[in-house]
Amino acid sequence: MVTAFQRRVGNPLLRRLPGHQLLETVGRVSGRPRITPIGGRREGDAFWLVSEFGERSQYVRNIRKDNRVRVRLRGRWHTGTAVLLPEDDPVARLATLPRGNSAVVRAVGTDLLTIRIDLDQ
Repeated sequence: MVTAFQRRVGNPLLRRLPGHQLLETVGRVSGRPRITPIGGRREGDAFWLVSEFGERSQYVRNIRKDNRVRVRLRGRWHTGTAVLLPEDDPVARLATLPRGNSAVVRAVGTDLLTIRIDLDQ
């Protein structure tokens, strides 16, 4: 139910907001760009986020196939390499990320997974 709502209502609306953070992956089947609204925080040359559905998230599946991604931060696109971190404590990580998004991820998340994106210079 949550996934269907996100896919059909939430994500299309959030993609249109100019200041919202976005993740662009390459579709593992289509090869086309796929854009997903995300929440996280940049720390130096890395961007951190937590996927609420872990390995079942479509963007995580895309990252497994091709980990070269783009992230839109403050209206500007950055290229980088996504790294899945199953050994990281996602609940502790959420405590370091923006509160609003972290609260939603904790509330609806069923299989949390930390992701670090190493941003290109």
